Amino acid sequence: MIIEPRTRGFICTTSHPKGCEQNVKNQIEYVKSKGHINGAKKVLVIGASTGFGLASRIASAFGSDAATVGVFFEKPPTEGKTASPGWYNSAAFENEAHKAGLYAKSINGDAFSNEIKKQTLDLIKSDLGQVDLVIYSLASPVRMHPLTGVLHRSVLKPIGSVFTNKTVDFHSGKVSEISIQPCTDEDIENTVAVMGGEDWAMWIDALKAENLLAPGATTVAYSYIGPSLTEAVYRKGTIGRAKDHLEATAFSITDSLADINGKAYVSVNKALVTQASSAIPVIPLYISLLYKIMKGEGIHEGCIEQIQRLYQDRLFSGSAVPTDEKGRIRIDDLEMRPDVQEKVAKLWNEAVTENLSEISDLEGYRKDFYNLFGFDVEGVEYKADADEMVNVSSIV
Repeated sequence: MIIEPRTRGFICTTSHPKGCEQNVKNQIEYVKSKGHINGAKKVLVIGASTGFGLASRIASAFGSDAATVGVFFEKPPTEGKTASPGWYNSAAFENEAHKAGLYAKSINGDAFSNEIKKQTLDLIKSDLGQVDLVIYSLASPVRMHPLTGVLHRSVLKPIGSVFTNKTVDFHSGKVSEISIQPCTDEDIENTVAVMGGEDWAMWIDALKAENLLAPGATTVAYSYIGPSLTEAVYRKGTIGRAKDHLEATAFSITDSLADINGKAYVSVNKALVTQASSAIPVIPLYISLLYKIMKGEGIHEGCIEQIQRLYQDRLFSGSAVPTDEKGRIRIDDLEMRPDVQEKVAKLWNEAVTENLSEISDLEGYRKDFYNLFGFDVEGVEYKADADEMVNVSSIV
């Protein structure tokens, strides 16, 4: 069938298998072009189908020839209805990995659940024996707690006072003012339960209990800090509390892995267009302005460039992993350069609907948004029939 993008707010309800496949191939080619990374050889990626998780799986496999197990929660296709983009990404990744002679298997289901953890542990036990790198890259708005059965929902709200600032509808380019009411204590608890470090620690505890972590194993979770512009609603809001919890969890996991000489890190990454970030008020406007500056300076990176650099220059450089004063790896270093942030802040003050197309890279934002779903990808013939019924080869 001919597959076209259908958008509803900050999501696209269709995805294109050929576009997703081309995206994956482009990321693979980028990693290969940067040379071999002396990295981990057996890798588990939790949240492996889109964004930084997908980039981590690609960088592991095609940078270090690693065997990878990917866990994700995606919607398979049905006749006449496309799959979610992460399904097509994962299908393309497995096909390319197998062509290259690399081990790659995937598990589709709720990574928060005990059932999916057990299924993953059993697969590692039977096929790989142990893993030496665990990437934790889950981005879900809800979590059913596996022990209590309580369904927690995360919220994006400021703490203590109303947040008012500019935002943009990235489809129309209309700049407007938005106000977000402050959270309750329950909102904070729920957001920490979904986006904090508890589930990451549960995964590592489960792997360690079954002796599935190799000596010296490393685990990395992804975080974001961002600028003062978004601080009140992001880093000092409910999500910030969850990120604080995630970052504190890295230290407790490192303590728990001391006997196998293991280590846990949080990597603070750059602001990028993802399904999650598109839903956050203020962030699309900030990213549109940031892209304009970073592309102008020649320092813009997407997910794959970020993760390739994380692996090559930080995690597997052959020397001690550089961290900030709070023990975090910083690959948001280019975004947070004072000169970049100064220029973004100046544009922020000037931004109105009438001048946004000139002073921002809203077009680049939109392109990246559609790329997430396999649309607007160069080299793909969108007027041709596409087969929506694509399988992930390791998922029966």
